[in-house]
Amino acid sequence: MTAKTRAAERLARALRLESLISPDPSLGLVAMKSPNDPTPSLVIDDGIVIELDSKASNDFDLIDRFVVAHGLDLEIAQTAMPLADEELARMLVDVNVSRDELVRLSRGLTPAKLTAVMSTLDPVEMMFAMKKLRARKRPRNQAHVTNRKENPALLAADAAEAAARGFAEIETTVGVSRYAPLNAISILVGSQTGRPGVLTQCAVEERRSLQLGIQGLTTYAETLSVYGTDACFVDGDDTPWSKAFLASAYASRGVKIRFTSGSGSEALMGYSEGKSMLYLESRCLSLIRAAGSQGAQNGGVSTVALPLALPGGTKSILAENLIAAWLDLEVASGNDAIASHSSIRKTAKLMGQFLPGTDFVTSGYSVMPKYDNMFGGGNFDSDDLDEWTTIQRDWQVDGGIQPLSEEDALKIRRKAARAIQGVFEEFGFPQVSDEEVEAAVTAYSSRDIPDRDRAADVEAADTVFSKRVSGVDVARALDRSGFSDVAEAVLAMQRLRVSADYLQTSAVVGEDGEVESAINHPNDYSGPGSGHRLTGDRWDRLQALPHVQTSTAAAGVENTDGQFRFDVVGEARVRHDVAEVVVAIGPAFLGSLRHTIGGLGHRQVIEAIVEGVRSGGAEARLVQVRRTSDVGFIAHDAAVLSGADIGIGIQSKGTAVIHRADLEPLDNLELFGMAPVLTLDSYRAIGSNAAAYAMLGQPSPVPTEIDNFARVKHIVRTTLMHAVETGAVANDAPPIEIELLPSS
Repeated sequence: MTAKTRAAERLARALRLESLISPDPSLGLVAMKSPNDPTPSLVIDDGIVIELDSKASNDFDLIDRFVVAHGLDLEIAQTAMPLADEELARMLVDVNVSRDELVRLSRGLTPAKLTAVMSTLDPVEMMFAMKKLRARKRPRNQAHVTNRKENPALLAADAAEAAARGFAEIETTVGVSRYAPLNAISILVGSQTGRPGVLTQCAVEERRSLQLGIQGLTTYAETLSVYGTDACFVDGDDTPWSKAFLASAYASRGVKIRFTSGSGSEALMGYSEGKSMLYLESRCLSLIRAAGSQGAQNGGVSTVALPLALPGGTKSILAENLIAAWLDLEVASGNDAIASHSSIRKTAKLMGQFLPGTDFVTSGYSVMPKYDNMFGGGNFDSDDLDEWTTIQRDWQVDGGIQPLSEEDALKIRRKAARAIQGVFEEFGFPQVSDEEVEAAVTAYSSRDIPDRDRAADVEAADTVFSKRVSGVDVARALDRSGFSDVAEAVLAMQRLRVSADYLQTSAVVGEDGEVESAINHPNDYSGPGSGHRLTGDRWDRLQALPHVQTSTAAAGVENTDGQFRFDVVGEARVRHDVAEVVVAIGPAFLGSLRHTIGGLGHRQVIEAIVEGVRSGGAEARLVQVRRTSDVGFIAHDAAVLSGADIGIGIQSKGTAVIHRADLEPLDNLELFGMAPVLTLDSYRAIGSNAAAYAMLGQPSPVPTEIDNFARVKHIVRTTLMHAVETGAVANDAPPIEIELLPSS
């Protein structure tokens, strides 16, 4: 046997695959409160800002100039900036201070002031503030839909399932950039099959992304990245002005846009200027608001592992989400990229956004397995859907994903795969075969999907741009191929692009087809009993998990119509045969319950016990105790009836006791409480031990296994089975002697 040391075992844990580092402010490796962060300040002379966060106007960089020119209300600043950090922090968590007032004050706060206020809050206070400051009343969620083979049938099927699961936005990307038009069409068709009104985007280079939006193949974008230092902008060949211009270009074509930023990007690029990640992110968010964007995708996003390597990193990510909400931006909080190898750390990081709710709890929940996630792997993916919906149920919190039965999922996946098959045929694209369609319906990943002629697909994708194929063309193709309802949904999205209602802050399209935004569905949380409360039909829907059982089914109750699997001999009497062991069953044993909690049939259990008794040289007599469901009393009643003063009691769930008549009922010789791990061999050994006590022999320990998860796995069924057993109790009823009926 190879010995393992405690240290070696811990070194093998998933957490130790990560690097946790000590802060180094000189490299920008500090989450909050770097000694190099500026002191908040704003000096105005004759309507002109001459100092911003301890920097004179002559030293302003591009970001300072942009924020001063477009992002600060100088009149409000004269009231807001003099307020103490602690006073502003208390206002954030005071239910008597409205969101509107806090947003008004934020228009006069500088990036350093916003950062300083965050430093006075603890995580629970931040979550409380987020609950109040979220823009839209009801939290939603965004999905990622990709696959390694860029297979259109699988993309459409996954997008349809995501839409049916309640995702309000669906994003795809590509491994080969020229595939973008086909992927955009696939998730457009799939999403509108699953639920009309879902917004979609294809994350590619800006020129192609804008072209997809202009042609009506996508409806939102969030690829406009901004940074907290000039050098990062220069390295990215951008300026705040060029980003603002690009945002206007999208919006002018009816495409909803968010900017993207996230802690750690400046340190990763080597241009942090020694500032904290939170301060630089505060600059980004101030810039985003100044550029006129309705929202921000932030919270680490693709760089999340870097702040998480530092002390307070998870807290700083929540702080940047909170600053975004305070600035009246829609928040798509970055719970999409893998944050940690540790499932505990991943979930702990999620809770800051999950419990209070953000506009989009993840900026891309992977509805595929990690293998197919072309965004670099998801923090949570298709394998975690049941856990996510269960956690919503645990906390009575709306995390934006609703349960979906497998039957409904397969139905909607097949329809979406057939719909994209029809579109490809109408456009003359390479055929989507019936084999691909059927594989896409049930496939776990693209490994289960046939290969396609990728060169032919790329040529077809090029024609989408060259022939200016539009969303209206997609709707026509759907209608011609027999999917008129999906065609109408795609056409409705084109109408929405014209009306541009979903360009409002935090806008999504609701289940009724109406736009919900911070304008017509504002977050009105003002303390207990207000805001989005998970009640009524929505709560009923989120409770209805496919794997939830009724109490009767979970207990294993059978419809016996009063038929028991034994004959009643008569009332049980005390005997004086010293070689006898009485085996007593509970009130529901072999009646409405017929299996132990470990899945063993009651008849087989009794036969094993009797066999064990006889192997030990004693005889077994069977009785049923009806006056109680307590296994200790059942076993004691058996011992009192036994000529050898030895009895075995067994409950319907399988718990067993060996008892002796002269002991107190709640005392015993042996207790076997781990019913889930007892086997037929265990029950034979219990019978043999009882015989040894009766014959004055030497009992042997009954070998049993230890299952540390037994309580978690079985406590509900234990409760329900015991409730059934207790419900079968007949008070004051005498014990009856029984005989097993022949096996059927």
